[in-house]
Amino acid sequence: MADLSAFPNRFDRKKGECCAIIETPKNRRNKFDYDPESNLFKLGGLLPEGMIFPFDFGFIPSTLGGDGDPLDVMVLMDEPAHVGCLLDVRIIGVIEAKQTQEDGKTETNDRLLAVSVHSYQHQQIASLEELNPAILEQLEQFFVSYNKLRGKKFKLKNQAGPKRAMTIIGKGMEAFKKKHK
Repeated sequence: MADLSAFPNRFDRKKGECCAIIETPKNRRNKFDYDPESNLFKLGGLLPEGMIFPFDFGFIPSTLGGDGDPLDVMVLMDEPAHVGCLLDVRIIGVIEAKQTQEDGKTETNDRLLAVSVHSYQHQQIASLEELNPAILEQLEQFFVSYNKLRGKKFKLKNQAGPKRAMTIIGKGMEAFKKKHK
């Protein structure tokens, strides 16, 4: 059984497109995590009443981030996907952040932002600059609140557009290749 986190990504730097695998669908309280040992998705936590994932949340396969996991991505799409769904996405930017664990260990844990290439509602968005600022602010606050509930501190460093986000993905793919040689 193949490890989904090692799925060969169709990375197209010119178009700003790649693949994403959804772990947690939009509007859900259940937080699912991909388990490479079983090749299944398992329940990793539950958000409190009144708190939901604002958009589909998952990872970019064949990448590694500063936390040792595949790079995280929040995907704007018209309707929720399902757990384990493979999507073609257009990267629109990144929320760069540092995350501090309960034990005091701090690591980079950026959140890529993308739009499904099959979205009608968000099809015109090519960059964070084109995203409603209120939505971006709410996404940032979601990540801060979500991490606080898990006993972690999420410190926002920067917002950047698709060029910087694609550089982060490229580095993540290189880190993945280096680890899996």
